[in-house]
Amino acid sequence: MKRRFVLLLACLLAGIGLAIAQTPKEITGVVISEEDNQPVVGASVLVKGTTIGTTTNLDGKFTISNAP
Repeated sequence: MKRRFVLLLACLLAGIGLAIAQTPKEITGVVISEEDNQPVVGASVLVKGTTIGTTTNLDGKFTISNAP
């Protein structure tokens, strides 16, 4: 009986971990020039290995929704 309970608990925790790992994320950040520490306007930002991306705004900020 104890063995079944431990096995059930392990499967439940593994399932929860897999479900959370599949939840889309939101990525935000700021692109700043290395030369003068000013925001970079219109810089392209891509999620590595995908075609998901965006460009920075006037403050150098970006947001990517539903990132894997």
